[in-house]
Amino acid sequence: MPLFEVETDAHIIITWAGDEEAARSVLAETYPRDTVIRMTKRPRDTWVISKGALGLTGRRGDPCNIARDCLAKAAGDKVHAIRLYMHETGSDLERARKAIESNMVMGW
Repeated sequence: MPLFEVETDAHIIITWAGDEEAARSVLAETYPRDTVIRMTKRPRDTWVISKGALGLTGRRGDPCNIARDCLAKAAGDKVHAIRLYMHETGSDLERARKAIESNMVMGW
């Protein structure tokens, strides 16, 4: 079954569907208020996210490892961990917050 990438005004949805109409049906059922901006049938049955597209290349170290290290140093204190992450990576507040919060979900 093909894998479809559906970009809407609010989401990017990855779904398996028999054809484009079935993919639109999945979208209509789950996010009926979203408007489709782009729909792409992926050439393979896997999904890959490019680190370059996310701006994660050329940095020292893995951002997740850095975030987890900051959380450990801060003993799980989110605000302190965000400050540490900003200091260690040079990230702005929003990027640091996202990195720390996404890693808190993964085990903190």
